[in-house]
Amino acid sequence: MESSALTNIRIGGVPEHFNLPWHLAMEEDQFKKKGVFVDWTTYRGGTGQMIKALEKEEVDICVLLTEGVVKAMVNGVKCKIISQYIDSPLIWGVHTGADNDIQHYDEVFGRRFAISRFGSGSHLMPQVDAKNKGKVIRDDQYELIRNLEGALSSLSAFQSDVFYWEKFTTKPYVDSGKLRRLGEFITPWPCFVLAATDKAILEKPEAIQSVLRVIQFTSAQFMRSPIAIDMVSERYEQKKEDVARWFYSTEWSHDSWVSDRVLENVVFTLKDTGILSPEADIPELIWKR
Repeated sequence: MESSALTNIRIGGVPEHFNLPWHLAMEEDQFKKKGVFVDWTTYRGGTGQMIKALEKEEVDICVLLTEGVVKAMVNGVKCKIISQYIDSPLIWGVHTGADNDIQHYDEVFGRRFAISRFGSGSHLMPQVDAKNKGKVIRDDQYELIRNLEGALSSLSAFQSDVFYWEKFTTKPYVDSGKLRRLGEFITPWPCFVLAATDKAILEKPEAIQSVLRVIQFTSAQFMRSPIAIDMVSERYEQKKEDVARWFYSTEWSHDSWVSDRVLENVVFTLKDTGILSPEADIPELIWKR
């Protein structure tokens, strides 16, 4: 039960192992001890779905992909990056259906791509990947599938051919034979940030600062925990050896610093790929305390 003495902060994130520190902090009442009630919403549609929630002010803070929120802010969504969350890059698995005739990674760019939403990571990363390899993906090559479950159905029914999604989240489906992994693509910048609406920043700055301090402390504890791998394996039903590879390749942020240079790289890449117009004006992207 929410107490009237607590400031309510609505937070959204994907149902993936990266966000376990949030759930541990909530279970241990760490936010409440700092005067904040965290109202968590899971967004299975990923960054694209969370951008819509930020735009409609249905949430105060989201944990989402760096490139997705940068694109959204340039396109007018009124929010700011308030902290880095994951300092390491994301490893995307490049997948196809079990019975698809694609055999090699270099065959994918002329095929149909399953994407959760336009502006999502599953939409943006294939374009960045294609640009790096001198390829082009046309707008009519995309098939909207909403989430991971939608991708599995779409690929199985041959409505789409290729799907980019976080490698370790899809690993159980690769192991079971529902997906085939053709290759990997590593995001060329730190992958997850925390973004808050301008309204939340204006109305609840102290509560937001408290949220940041709690999640940074909990994330640091999680990185040092001797049972972290066991917890992830049990809660997300993944093999311990896979979790260990993910865990030791992932670094959570221990402070709120956000690199201007990293965001310049993101903007350059989005313009270079045509995702953003070369003439697009870049607003203030970071919450400056």
